[in-house]
Amino acid sequence: MTDPTSTEADISRGDPARLDPQGALARPNAVIDCGWGRLLFGQTFEDLHDLAETMRGERPDRRDIAVYVRDPHVALAAAPQEMFLDPSHTYRLELAKYVPSERAHPGFSVRRLDSRADADSVNRIYASRAMVPVPPEFFWARRDSRAIIHLVAEDDVSGAIVGTVTGVDHLRAFNDPEKGSSLWCLAVDPQATQPGVGEALVRALAELFKARGAAFMDLSVMHDNEHAIALYEKLGFERLHVFTLKRKNPINEKLFAGPGPEEELNPYARIITNEARRRGIDVEVTDAEGGFFRLTYGGRSVHCREALCELTSGVAVSICDDKAVTRRMVERVGVIVPEQIVAGDDVALEAFLQKHGSLVVKPARGEQGRGVAVGIETMEDLKAAIEVAREQCERVLVEQKVAGEDLRLVVIDYRLVAAAVRRPARVVGDGERTIRELIERQSRRRMAATGGESRIPLDGETERCVAKAGFSLDDVAPDGTEVVVRRTANLHTGGTIHDVTAHVHPRLVEAAVKAARAIDIPVVGIDFMVPSPYEPTYAFIEANERPGLANHEPQPTAERFVDLLFPLSIPAAVRHHHFERRD
Repeated sequence: MTDPTSTEADISRGDPARLDPQGALARPNAVIDCGWGRLLFGQTFEDLHDLAETMRGERPDRRDIAVYVRDPHVALAAAPQEMFLDPSHTYRLELAKYVPSERAHPGFSVRRLDSRADADSVNRIYASRAMVPVPPEFFWARRDSRAIIHLVAEDDVSGAIVGTVTGVDHLRAFNDPEKGSSLWCLAVDPQATQPGVGEALVRALAELFKARGAAFMDLSVMHDNEHAIALYEKLGFERLHVFTLKRKNPINEKLFAGPGPEEELNPYARIITNEARRRGIDVEVTDAEGGFFRLTYGGRSVHCREALCELTSGVAVSICDDKAVTRRMVERVGVIVPEQIVAGDDVALEAFLQKHGSLVVKPARGEQGRGVAVGIETMEDLKAAIEVAREQCERVLVEQKVAGEDLRLVVIDYRLVAAAVRRPARVVGDGERTIRELIERQSRRRMAATGGESRIPLDGETERCVAKAGFSLDDVAPDGTEVVVRRTANLHTGGTIHDVTAHVHPRLVEAAVKAARAIDIPVVGIDFMVPSPYEPTYAFIEANERPGLANHEPQPTAERFVDLLFPLSIPAAVRHHHFERRD
């Protein structure tokens, strides 16, 4: 009989013949399909050659994981060219010692996955975290499963899914004599504004398994995932010295082949080099810090800086670099633009402010939202914003503020590839932390999710936005109160992005392509202000010659970019269909 609080040595030994308190045997060679791949419970495999043979059955684009492997060196010897030792740590929460939290979750609730829409949302979050997607029908077919549990965190206001976790009940999965359970695929939407989503999901799963009588809940986490490990240790998880094996495949390549030179690139460059590598295109990093790399395929070589490549002319870059010039170029071809003047004469500025009521101030040249102020309504704020903008460029533009949402359309080879609504950074009060603390916490989450590319600045513009909401940075916002802390939706200042590619109105697509052709630029991000992406009304804001393709996953932005550069790298059948559609 096995003590439910058995020692670490007992677990790592993993004898499949041990009895549970009712005298039942664990099912031998236990495997459970989780949708993204299979879990192979190593302690149930008497012969490690059988384990290796079972792992050979891994399906394409899936990720099988062998857990609780005793004698991993022996298992690896059975298939040294096919398997590798996963660089993850295993952690355990003893459920008998676990104390539930009485703290409420501000702004969201946790429940079971119960619809196809939930399944689509979970896959969206998986894609944002570079995780293997699950066929939606898999979720649906197992919505009532007792062995696999899918939980989601749902925003109380919008109903959006902001996080997910999967649990496996070992007793129901393979009659585990240890009465164990495990946690998998914890993922929080990197754009979620509510604090504590990951912790709430872990706690909900632990409490569910504890209520079922499970003895413990285990999980596997990458050894360098410091934020996740800190959370688990805070909740009482302790490290186990057991081992995990995986099969060598393209998904796991960086874990067994080591980091390539492109690993030093930022996410916007890396998404392109990863796609190039998948096609057998040679990648040479020429300046990692600046995001520069050279791609070579056959006799063709193209130098790039993220999504800016040699196919984009210097003239096109110059047009995009000057917002006033960009505006004039697109206006000439019939694209709708807001009214604009150059800052200088105070009398003209005051008249412009009185005419429009609310203005946007931005440097004529600049990027990543630096020096931009939105929603200026007084002369005092207008003059202050102009001075800040002049730190980026001496010439400052003052523009009519157009109400609505910020829509980014990515146009590659004069065809729409992705469309997304971008929303300004906001935090949700929890009644305990100051707005400054909430901003700092959210900034850390955004930086972790974007490789350090997105953060919320604690500057004068943030102070102005918070003051407009009736607070100071050191105030504590009431529980559940949403506070917009930036007016611009730029991702580099903490903005979030929400895909609308499948639903964007055709007139908006037409206008974006028209703007791209007016600039004569093959890869561009066109920004509109729109009342809704589903309606035809818009106003052109600017064009970005180096759009962040990584921000639009799972849309195939990197694939279409590499198609443009190297059309012969497209498989022949696909290439024929691609050019047939263009005709």
